[in-house]
Amino acid sequence: MEALPVVLAHGVRSSGTMWRAQVGALEAAGHRAVAVDLPGHGARRGQRFTLDGAVDALGATIDDLGGRALVVGLSLGGYVAVAHAARRPEQVAGLVAAACCTRPRRVAVGGWALLARGIGLLPDAGAGLNQLMVDLTLAAEAAADVAAGGFALDVMDDVLREVGTLRPVEDLARVQAPVWLVNGRWDHFRTEERRFLRACRDGRLVVLRGARHLVSLDAPVAFSRVLLEALDHVATLEAGGPGAAADEGRRAGGARPPADVLTAP
Repeated sequence: MEALPVVLAHGVRSSGTMWRAQVGALEAAGHRAVAVDLPGHGARRGQRFTLDGAVDALGATIDDLGGRALVVGLSLGGYVAVAHAARRPEQVAGLVAAACCTRPRRVAVGGWALLARGIGLLPDAGAGLNQLMVDLTLAAEAAADVAAGGFALDVMDDVLREVGTLRPVEDLARVQAPVWLVNGRWDHFRTEERRFLRACRDGRLVVLRGARHLVSLDAPVAFSRVLLEALDHVATLEAGGPGAAADEGRRAGGARPPADVLTAP
């Protein structure tokens, strides 16, 4: 059986280059891995960001890879990946949603929008502040990866408008594939991870010690290990191995499986 491909969606203002370490680890393990640029970011900087456009970008990439994949997203990419999995379940063999376990409530989104507009009024549109935060919070190699595709400093109004329409808990309840919620120990976006976990039909929570919001960049080896373990699990299910029949029964409406709560080094 051909190895399942992996599609990865990045966080806001960054691009697919942030996944360099994971793409390398996945390809070394024999999996095709494609890091998508969402509308308004990276190679798609000329496009306006919309949720529909972002979901379509994931869907088109998965179609190009054979129509089914492990879908991975972080922060904005995580919210998009959850929405995609709810809308297009046939494309998703497994879902890894990282750094996105907080509902985008109107008050919070409004506050983020005001802050983003204030930063956008700076003479350099916030480029210097953005680079300073990258340099202060990431290791040199991770900072180089996230900067390699350029930063989309003018995308925040569109992103926050669209994020305000998301209903990630309701979407997770509709996801048929196994789900991994992955958060850094010090991530400010993990405030509702237990609610998100309870919403999953077949979910598990992985918290990586010492990592913050950009968990795949803070803990690249541990994050890649989670992806490889997810691929092994999905391969067992798709091959009809041990536990696969019980999993299918749960998807058909049986009892919810016990949620796995893991803390990785």
